[in-house]
Amino acid sequence: MQISDRIAAIAVVLGVGGAPALAFDGTPNASAPGVSVGAAANLRASDPRKLTPVEAFRSGTQALRSGDLKSGVTSLEYAAANGHPIAQWKLGRMYAEGDGVSRDDLRAFEYFRGIASAHAEDSPGTPQARFVANAFVALGSYYLDGIPNALKSDPTRAREMFAYAASYFGDPDAQYNLGRMYLAGTGAPKDPKLAARWLGLAANKAQHQGQALLGAMLFKGDAVPRQAARGLMWLTLASDAAGPHEAWIKEMQAAAFKQASDDERSLALIYIERWLKGRRD
Repeated sequence: MQISDRIAAIAVVLGVGGAPALAFDGTPNASAPGVSVGAAANLRASDPRKLTPVEAFRSGTQALRSGDLKSGVTSLEYAAANGHPIAQWKLGRMYAEGDGVSRDDLRAFEYFRGIASAHAEDSPGTPQARFVANAFVALGSYYLDGIPNALKSDPTRAREMFAYAASYFGDPDAQYNLGRMYLAGTGAPKDPKLAARWLGLAANKAQHQGQALLGAMLFKGDAVPRQAARGLMWLTLASDAAGPHEAWIKEMQAAAFKQASDDERSLALIYIERWLKGRRD
């Protein structure tokens, strides 16, 4: 990513408006130091305004685990309002997915934008970096699709968000989305070779959608030298990881497997075994 693109991405975020060991859902790991379960229960019962943002975040996540949605959201909102980025991310995901709250894409967008505005230049090595990167990916998706009656679709800004997270944070979901945009010519001139580069980075980090698109390109020799066995390998790995609503991946893998020769299938199997061994090692 060019420095100018990186600056532009930050400027877009800033111009629109407005830690402990963690699992990716934003909740503290059981082994993380800090407030114990019993202490967190006592904190929940108190006024969150008397807590530090970190304490409010821990209290809120514990409340959500125990089914106390109202207290959980209240504590998370207090932590988020006081600049706790993981609380902001957690609330953003909740409103984006309608998880325990009424779905509100605009509110989710505001939370993600707040994270990106305040933490765009955080070191990629910090514990919260993956949440910041994910906020950029979420912003990219909102800019790409738009929000009815609130945010107009802007593919160029979407590409800038994905490009920043893909290059600065090395986020595989951002790399996949960026590759997809270059492949389709959305938000930027169509560039299949550049698309293959970004998809390759995502695929090597086990991002299964990126594996599927890269596999299809390699199997067909689409803008890249044809490597049918390698393409079938990526398609098979992607198919195994695909969710129930990703029939397109399974269909592409099935079509490629049917077209492949016996030698290509055998070589693909060898590649898959090597890949899996490398992941274990």
